[in-house]
Order: sequence, then C-alpha cells, then structure tokens
Amino acid sequence: IAFILLLAWVFASIATFRHPGKGSVPLKGWRRRMIQTVLSCLTRTMFFIMGFRVKVKGKIASPLEAPIFVAAPHSSFFDAIISALTGMPSMVSRAENLSAPLFGTILSSLQPVSVSRQDPDSRKNTVTEITNRAVSGGQWPQILIFPEGTCTNRSCLITFKQGAFVPRVPVQPVLLRYPNKLDTVTWTWQGYSFKELCIMTLCQPFTRVEVEFLPVHVPTEEEKNDPILFANRVRQTMATALNVPVTDHTFEDCRLMISAGQLTLPMEAGLVEFTKISKKLNLKWNHVREQLDTFAAIASASKGGRIGIEEFAEYLKLPISDVLKELFLLFDRNGDGTIDFREYVIGLSILCNPANTEETIRMAFKLFDMDDDGTITEDEFACIIQSALGVPELDVSKLFKEIDADETGKLSYDEFKDFALKHPEYAKLFTTYLELQRCQFPMPEEGDIQSPEAKHTPVRKSTAPGSETTPTARNKVHPEGNEEDNSGTSDKKDD
Repeated sequence: IAFILLLAWVFASIATFRHPGKGSVPLKGWRRRMIQTVLSCLTRTMFFIMGFRVKVKGKIASPLEAPIFVAAPHSSFFDAIISALTGMPSMVSRAENLSAPLFGTILSSLQPVSVSRQDPDSRKNTVTEITNRAVSGGQWPQILIFPEGTCTNRSCLITFKQGAFVPRVPVQPVLLRYPNKLDTVTWTWQGYSFKELCIMTLCQPFTRVEVEFLPVHVPTEEEKNDPILFANRVRQTMATALNVPVTDHTFEDCRLMISAGQLTLPMEAGLVEFTKISKKLNLKWNHVREQLDTFAAIASASKGGRIGIEEFAEYLKLPISDVLKELFLLFDRNGDGTIDFREYVIGLSILCNPANTEETIRMAFKLFDMDDDGTITEDEFACIIQSALGVPELDVSKLFKEIDADETGKLSYDEFKDFALKHPEYAKLFTTYLELQRCQFPMPEEGDIQSPEAKHTPVRKSTAPGSETTPTARNKVHPEGNEEDNSGTSDKKDD
C-alpha cells in the first residue's frame, strides 16, 4: 500500500509539474489522461490489495451529461473508492489538505475545490467555483460531492446541502452500499477511530462494496429556481432506491452532538433537526449553541439529558406549583413528562422570547415597583411572585439575591432588565400574570405608564386603614377607586 501511494505521488508530481495557474486552470492533454488512467488504476489496485471487492451497477455519465456526481450515503473514508471508478473527478476539500505531505500532491493533481476556514466568504466562493466548473462545457473534470456533508451510519439520508444543486446543471446520483455481515467501515461521530477501522477492515478476508450509478437527474425549471427543492427530490430518489427514510438532520446537528458530549450530556441530546427549526424560527447556529449551555446547566442533575419538573423548578428557584406545571407542559410538547433540548429551543423561541420584549419587561417592573420609587424591594418582589404562583408563603430570597447584582437590597430597572433578558423563561410567567390581571381589571392607558428612568410624581397615599404598611399586587393594575367596586367580583379560581 505504501509503495502504491509513493508511486501515485510520483505520477501526480509529474502531472502537475510546471503547470500554470496552480489549480485555477484545468489540466489538459497528457496531464489529464495520466490522472484519469494511471492514478485511477493505482487507486483501484490499492483497494483490491486491501481486500475490497467492488460491484458496479448502472452507467457512468459523461462530463457533458452530468458535470456533478452526488454520492450518498457518506459513511466512511473508504467511500473515496468512487473516485477510481469515475476517472478521478475533482472533490471539495479543505485548503489545509493541499499542503499535507504526499497526500497533498496527490490531492492537488485532482484539482479540488478548496475551502478555506480563514476566509469568511469561503462558502460563497466555493459555490461560485463549483458553478463555474459545472457550466464550463467539459473543460474541467467532473466534480464528486457528498451532499450530506458528514458521515452517517447509512440508516437514513440526512438533509443535503445545496452546493451541488445551485449550479442548476444535471447531476448523477451515486449510491454506496457495504453488504457485509460485519461492519468495519462506518466512521461516525461515535464509534471506532480511523486506525481501528483500518486495522479491522484489513483483518477481513474481503470487504464487499456496491456502487450504483442512477440515471442522470435533469432539473426542471422549478428545480432550477429552487436548489432546496432540487436537492430534496434527488435525495428522495436516492432514498427510494436505497429503501431508507430521509430525515431533516444536518451537519449542524452533528456539531451540536459534539458540543452536547463535551457538556456531559448524551450526544443524541444535540439532535434538534437544525435546518427545520432554524428556518421556521429564524435561529442561528451560534444562538442555539448558547442555549445548549443553558440547557446543560439545567439538566446536569438528570442522567438522561432531559429536564424534569424538579430540575425546571430548581433552575427557576421556584416551588412546584400549578402555574409552574402549566408552564412546564407548554415546553413539554410530546407530553412525556420531560423536556429535551429540541423542546427547550422551540419553547424559548415560541413562548418566552416573543414575550420577553422591552414593553413586557417595563410593564413587569412597573408591576413590581408598588411605591413607584424606581426600585423593587424584596417585599414588593415577593408579593407579586407569591400572587402569580398562588403560593402565599413562598421564599423568594434566593431568586431576589441572584437578580440583585450590586447587593443593595433593591433592584434597579437595569438589573431587572438584564436578568430578564438572560432568563427568558420567566417572561411567560410575567405575561401570564399580566393577562390574568387584565382579565380581572382594566389596565392603565399607555400614556399613564412611565419608564422607570423617568422622574416619578408623588404618589397620593390611600386613606384606607393599613394601606401604607401592607403592599398589594392589585393597586398597580387597575385605576384607583375601583377596588371597592370590584370587591364582590369572583377570585381567579372562579374565573
């Protein structure tokens, strides 16, 4: 094997010797024929020595018929055997791989589309380069792309990336199968390492591989205008031929799986079908990754990587009450009594973040600040929380101290707002309580509500006995003088 690699390096060096353009100009003439014949033969010989027995089905399309091959499922580094069968086409590779000793020279002779991690526009430039080559009319070699973007266990086809379908040119689907009793080739995020797989595969008498070339898929006008539709239809065609399902998981899910493992969560906790929820909820990967940190902090006490009602209450520093159970059930979409990471992300996006607005925070602060002095004392804070949760003897000192960053014993609007933005889970509790108050009493007009930063006018003291010493939640949400008129109304349970 080492001798074949060394021989391949020699021919690759000859083919690229003094070639102008350094990859920006396609190899032509004898250079390209050397790559297509000699390197292809050496690659097939190497796989034969390693014990691979290859069965080919279907007809390979010419560069004019299909400038792009899309291969799936991608499950192993051994999938590179397709290159030997298709005349050593170009591939998409990291720019760092081109500088690797020995392999870098062989890879450069294939004229890959390089992706640079340092270039912020690398993804855009890669798609542009693929498009330019695909529409060159056969001047460049065909391009082999694994549209899944990562290795899977071949049990399904995950979401295809759009790079192979943006050029709007015909593509040829290529299927890979490894019909062996013992699987020694699958290289996924969890499982055997590169060295272990190589050793186990070489220890086998032989390894069967089936490569099937499906008919060329020529995009319709509708597919040309919608790369996602184009990719999904090609994926469905391949899934049907493989007799496997399709899922909405992507490479970003794999990144979240790795992050979940680093946070001592089960790796499967990171599977959220990122592409689907990111489009529906307009979420960015970095934002979801930050939410994973918070989720891990809440679920750290749980062995299964899920949040139960106890962990939920502990994180919010609140007792398990009927109101908290109702909020928990809003997150628990499948009703299994726990919240997984996907449910947590959706719950924050749908329930909490829309409610956690500047207006809601300002209204909540106004609600807590009973004496209108621009700060919230612990007694004022406890009064509203106890009323909202229906727990009269609730101890909120721990929660109050967490919000009171400067430890003055009073909460300023900035402290309150900062805590609310970092913990959107409380927003739903605030809005629920506000809605209950609106149902019972008319809210003050918009012009009557001042920002906490504004100067406060003196509050006229009530002449009712005990009004100066006993704060109530009710005096902040209905016009003065209505309390006696509403004294005969039913309480919240009656409503």
